[in-house]
Amino acid sequence: MEDFLANTRSAKKRIRQNEKQRAHNKMYRTRARSQVKQARSAIEAGDPAAAKEAVLAAISELDKAAARGVIHSNNASRRKSRLMKLLQRSRSAE
Repeated sequence: MEDFLANTRSAKKRIRQNEKQRAHNKMYRTRARSQVKQARSAIEAGDPAAAKEAVLAAISELDKAAARGVIHSNNASRRKSRLMKLLQRSRSAE
């Protein structure tokens, strides 16, 4: 990827660093999204024990992503809140 628009060495280095960091951040973001998706499907399946485990795993991944600055802490809090609300609704429906 030597076809940079940047002219200075420091700008070229910054582009390389940004690319590495983007890939690293993407891993945490994808992991969190996957866990949230699994938690939602576990809640819809109707097994309360599995749903609780999946929600806790999703919350953990969201916290990790927020701690690393991949997503904003308010964003993580909002997603966790929505998951917990969904879990509570499914429990009261039983």
